[in-house]
Amino acid sequence: MIRAVLFDLDDTLLRLNLMAFIARYVAGASRLLASAARVSPLSLAAPFAGSFLAIDAQDRADSLTNEQLFNQTFFSACGIPLDDPVIADLMECYEREVVPGYAGGVVSARPVEGAREAVDGVWRAGLVCALATNPTFSLACDRARMGWAGVSEDDFALVSTLANSSRCKPCAQYYQEFANQLGVRLEECLMVGNDATRDFARPECGLRTAYVGHGRPGRAVWRGPMSELARQLPELVARLNEQGAGTGGE
Repeated sequence: MIRAVLFDLDDTLLRLNLMAFIARYVAGASRLLASAARVSPLSLAAPFAGSFLAIDAQDRADSLTNEQLFNQTFFSACGIPLDDPVIADLMECYEREVVPGYAGGVVSARPVEGAREAVDGVWRAGLVCALATNPTFSLACDRARMGWAGVSEDDFALVSTLANSSRCKPCAQYYQEFANQLGVRLEECLMVGNDATRDFARPECGLRTAYVGHGRPGRAVWRGPMSELARQLPELVARLNEQGAGTGGE
């Protein structure tokens, strides 16, 4: 029985040039931190890259949250403690006040057609709606991108972030942690995403994925544009529930 629908954010609900956004985010953060630490902004490019790579590693064996590992890796590379209260306040202010202004230009952020309708449709169907975005950013950054997509934190029962996740997609542990926080089983979740690599859990763990990207992944239980999913969601959920009943699922 499907009880929750999990949406990816970037290029699922929100159309944007993600690499351009990351570059703009890192450039701005580097200028801010370099001014505080009296170092060159260019010297922080490698620490940021290394920290993102560290949390994204699929062979991690640590028990740290993504935020803890990111901060630890960053400090080891450049000596700047991102968890220091003063520096943390600087970064929080940057992400709250500056990052929302990064939507224009080469980032070109705008809502995906049908995204708002799909999110509303989940709640109308009596299901739980959650935002399972790859947890490489803080909640403040997620809020900024949600705003560009025409949705908000209030639209979701849970949003994955650096702070509340200990793995990144497509690691099955990430999805299991997310489902646990929602209070549902992975078999009771439908993931909606555009990335054939990240939005299908690895290894398989019972999570089913509706694919709104441009490929044709064989593991998808549904394929098509978001606008069509918004219209077909009740029928899709009913079909998946029937299949589950037919195989003895709850």
